[in-house]
Amino acid sequence: MFENLSDRFDRAFKVLKGQGQITEINVAETLKEVRRALLEADVSFNTAKSFTNSIKEKALGQNVLTSISPGQLMVKITQEELTSLMGSEKADINVSGNPAVVLMAGLQGSGKTTFSGKLANYLKTKKGKNPLLVACDVYRPAAIDQLHVVGEGIGVEVFSNRDINDPVQIAKDGLKYAKEKGFNLVIVDTAGRLAVDEVMMKEISNLKKKLSPSETLFVVDSMTGQDAVNTAKAFNERVDFDGVVLTKLDGDTRGGAALSIKSIVNKPIKFIGTGEKMDAIDVFHPDRMADRILGMGDVVSLVERAQEQFDEEKAKKLHRKIKKNQFDFNDFKDQISQIKKMGGMKDIAGMIPGMKKALDGSEVDENAFAPILAMIDSMTPKEREFPDIINMQRKKRIAIGSGNDIQEVNKLMKQFNQTKKMMKLMSNKQNMMNMMKQFKKMGGKMPS
Repeated sequence: MFENLSDRFDRAFKVLKGQGQITEINVAETLKEVRRALLEADVSFNTAKSFTNSIKEKALGQNVLTSISPGQLMVKITQEELTSLMGSEKADINVSGNPAVVLMAGLQGSGKTTFSGKLANYLKTKKGKNPLLVACDVYRPAAIDQLHVVGEGIGVEVFSNRDINDPVQIAKDGLKYAKEKGFNLVIVDTAGRLAVDEVMMKEISNLKKKLSPSETLFVVDSMTGQDAVNTAKAFNERVDFDGVVLTKLDGDTRGGAALSIKSIVNKPIKFIGTGEKMDAIDVFHPDRMADRILGMGDVVSLVERAQEQFDEEKAKKLHRKIKKNQFDFNDFKDQISQIKKMGGMKDIAGMIPGMKKALDGSEVDENAFAPILAMIDSMTPKEREFPDIINMQRKKRIAIGSGNDIQEVNKLMKQFNQTKKMMKLMSNKQNMMNMMKQFKKMGGKMPS
């Protein structure tokens, strides 16, 4: 996400990262490039101008010109301003009440129905809620069916009534049903509407008035850029929503909506959609997003994702196997599966500081694990459990069975053996201490 914006920011700061003299002139040139980057990202002119003026004021006030690392200081100031522009701190969703009611609103095609399912799944698995989805889109063909399919996929019940065409009545009946059946959260999926459609806007206003939701979320397609911001502003004037959801952020290379919406609408971005799967939902953290835009990665989010996939029992079992030197291809495959569950390879790479520059524009192959998994699946159960028995004849059979050549099988065996050795070393505290000592002798600096 935000590839174009990240590249432009990187180029803008190269002027100040050089060894040449830093002057007020090249600081101004850098900020001119930053402003251009924002405008190209579809940020409004006034927002871009205000943003760069604020950086300039703070930069000159902190003596960037006489700083030992002026480039780093400028990046730090810019990171702080980007964070502030996007809302400073994460904004939590309000799910108080019994049941709590979350009302979804937005344009057609913004992804409300899919996101309603994602939110239900998130609050069910992460917050221990017992959600009910209520289908109030009576206009779009198959909208009710779509929500039922989504609900079935995540194990969440869906309330609908195909016999009446009044969304307000359906929502009220759904709320009554939730109270009777003990659901503590109701998520109301509504029809897409234009801000200029008076009848439809009156309907969403009535829904909010009758339901008194604890949270009203405006769902918008981030790829529509400045149009998304303008639409959010028009909706907010009529509905006064509590927060914004940016969908399809994984495909947004510009980032205009994420950068502008908070400053113009004065409502926080609460969630972002980063893919089609039901777990492709993230709480929006302005500081982490600012880091990613500036190429600093997002280690905190990466660790959080890793922890979500962490199975303590499996980890203990694996540790015992490693200590006994019994790490096999079943374990190797399991580790790959855990990495894949953390998200797309491109997304993960973007969370690792410096990885973007290391890739130098190279595309991250989302199917990088496919040939490896195909080779492992082509092994017999005995070969997976006892890799040492894999001789040349077995390698040829594995290569043919997986559609790879023998060189790829040899490469896999080498990677496996290196991984096995590294895990064996890391499982032994004394070995780890020796590795640290060797690293220090080589001139490496250990983290404090």
